[in-house]
Amino acid sequence: MESNILQNSSFIKNIFVVGFVLFMISCGPEIKVEKVSMYTTYVNPFLGTAPLTNSKEIGYEPPKNWRVWAGFTFPGSSLPNAMVQLSPITDYTSGAGYKYEDDTIFAFTHTNKGHWNLCNIPIIPISGELKNFGSHFSHEKEEAEPGFYSVFLEDYDIQVNLTSSLRCGFHQYIYKNRDDRKIVFDLSKSNKSFRNLNRVTNWGIERIGNKALKGFQEVENDKVYFYAILNEKIEKLQINQEGSEKGVAVLYLKAGDGPVELKIGLSYVSEQNAKENLEEEIINKSFNEVHKEATSNWESLLSKIEVEGSTKKQKELFYSSLYRSFLWPALRSDINGEFRDVMGKVKKENFRYYTIPSLWDTYRNKLVLMTIISPEITSDVIKSLLDRGENTGFIPTFFHGDHAAPFIAGAYLRGIDDFDIKKAYHLLLNNATQEGGPRPFISEYIDNGYISTPQIQSPHLRTNAKAGVSKTLEYAYDDYSISLLAKRLGDTDNFNKYKKRSGNYKNVFDPTSHLMRGKLKNGNWVEDFNPQSPYNKYMYREANSWQVSFYVPHDMEGLIQLHGGNENFENKLDSMFTLPWNPKYKAANVTSFIGQYSHGNQPDHETPFDYYFIGKPEKSQKIIDTILNSLYGLGKSKLALPGMDDAGEMSAWYVLNSIGLYPFSPADPDYIVSVPVFSEVKWKLSNGKELIIVREGKGRNLKKIKVNGQDLQGYFVPHQLFKDGGSIKILTNSSN
Repeated sequence: MESNILQNSSFIKNIFVVGFVLFMISCGPEIKVEKVSMYTTYVNPFLGTAPLTNSKEIGYEPPKNWRVWAGFTFPGSSLPNAMVQLSPITDYTSGAGYKYEDDTIFAFTHTNKGHWNLCNIPIIPISGELKNFGSHFSHEKEEAEPGFYSVFLEDYDIQVNLTSSLRCGFHQYIYKNRDDRKIVFDLSKSNKSFRNLNRVTNWGIERIGNKALKGFQEVENDKVYFYAILNEKIEKLQINQEGSEKGVAVLYLKAGDGPVELKIGLSYVSEQNAKENLEEEIINKSFNEVHKEATSNWESLLSKIEVEGSTKKQKELFYSSLYRSFLWPALRSDINGEFRDVMGKVKKENFRYYTIPSLWDTYRNKLVLMTIISPEITSDVIKSLLDRGENTGFIPTFFHGDHAAPFIAGAYLRGIDDFDIKKAYHLLLNNATQEGGPRPFISEYIDNGYISTPQIQSPHLRTNAKAGVSKTLEYAYDDYSISLLAKRLGDTDNFNKYKKRSGNYKNVFDPTSHLMRGKLKNGNWVEDFNPQSPYNKYMYREANSWQVSFYVPHDMEGLIQLHGGNENFENKLDSMFTLPWNPKYKAANVTSFIGQYSHGNQPDHETPFDYYFIGKPEKSQKIIDTILNSLYGLGKSKLALPGMDDAGEMSAWYVLNSIGLYPFSPADPDYIVSVPVFSEVKWKLSNGKELIIVREGKGRNLKKIKVNGQDLQGYFVPHQLFKDGGSIKILTNSSN
């Protein structure tokens, strides 16, 4: 029988849970773990933690000791978009600090994202000699669910249970050795990437009375404060601080029989605020109470989409992906409303302050999903971006492109309007016109209509330049997004200006190869053009020419005309999905191929839908189904993803495509319809109404779409359905 952890884990998990609960009951009624849930039982937080090792699933044979960029998710406890993500660390240099193949846990940290950063305030309970602070563990004695994580530390004979609130973590340790109980604060460590970022520059810890501690950890530009309270007396605090990246603090506790409970509050403002967060959120609550509240919080979110008519694996993938889509951006303001702004100033506003979203990754789909399900968080995220913009003159981006533009435009056009749209518009215009902001080489782009690529002999994966083709294409779409805002705000001049600029993608379209190609400053094409070769930052950003050449979500008609019409475009698109990936090209962040299409990275994630624009949705559906059925839950463990989850983008792609609605152009308030995985989907809207999606027929070829009983002309449905409610009926080729 084929091993499938996603399908068999419930049986294994239930055996462990029953045994664990019996053990907990024997220790006393106060630490009995209660499990009352429904939707959360479908979530597997370990999805995305396992390595992608199969060369057929990767697309090439990875070099020895490579771990391709797959998943980088964490299994620990968090609430939706919380400040605290309390999760185990098995490798401080990995994307999320946890790798499923590892056998040693070094600490439990309180922040996470999955991008080689954070993992602040590492803590681990120990018993015995103060040598290596890690402990072996096994997956047989490990469990995770939304808002809860537990593991048995074999080297120390300690059962660890973790849960959390928005700004606080709750640790529960059960020591077998009642006479030797210690807790290590390994504050010299946080997550460091291969670029040696996120180094701890300073840290401190101080004992407050017999049962409390306070301190901080300074990492790059962030200073994370904490305040912790224990239920046991501290016998001694031993601090060994030798340099910025060495040293630990060890708590020696009194001997005792009961579980040790450590409650810790975080703040990015002060230790006093960390204490206040702790006192307001969990100080008078039991472990069970905080755990149940976390479960209830996730049940409330996950229950907003109810799906029926699928395999168990599809349902587990759906709810696991929906869960993973709502862990980032993360809260950064305290319970009293204070936060530290981009200039380091402590402020208090009438909104919750959040981190910058991973805009290059998540503007495509995850932020749209957040807009639909959590409009109040979306509004606060935008206000947080505007606060940064007021200080710097620009709305920040993330990594590449200026994708605050489609995020803000799309949210506003979907009805998120309780923020200062004129301020946002002004700052986005700054982004689009001024050097020094989030659009490098913007003057060249404005003057020439494209960003040039230098002629370099024999460029390779690591060759650095401007990534001029990718920037030109992305700026063109960002300009289109601004034009939508200009139109809505009645700014005709800027509407015409930015609508025209949105056509700049044509300037890097090579009519001989029918692909997007680097262009020199003098207007000539880059020579020795190899469209199959991937680059990190030469002509393209983490992609090859094929993977960016169909990225014109705002003007597919214009792109088709450049190809010479429907037939030529179809032939080129067929080549995209059939021309085999050359296995000699090994890029750790470009993986899992269908022809040249890479689902392991973002740049081409909308391309499977392109057949719709020549009236052949059945060809798109074939590609979409291949991705849904073959590229999620990979590897021997069935826990691997085809690429980095990237703060939920990979997960949101699955969520939206499995229910049959995708924001092809996220700045536009509509969705392209495909055949859902599920026979029925119920969206429970915030106003009490429902949007019901029904699939009729067992086939996978789309034949007709009915909206509120009326035949739909075309393939797009409006966002208004998420306000008014209604029905979408999708009839397939085997419908009556």
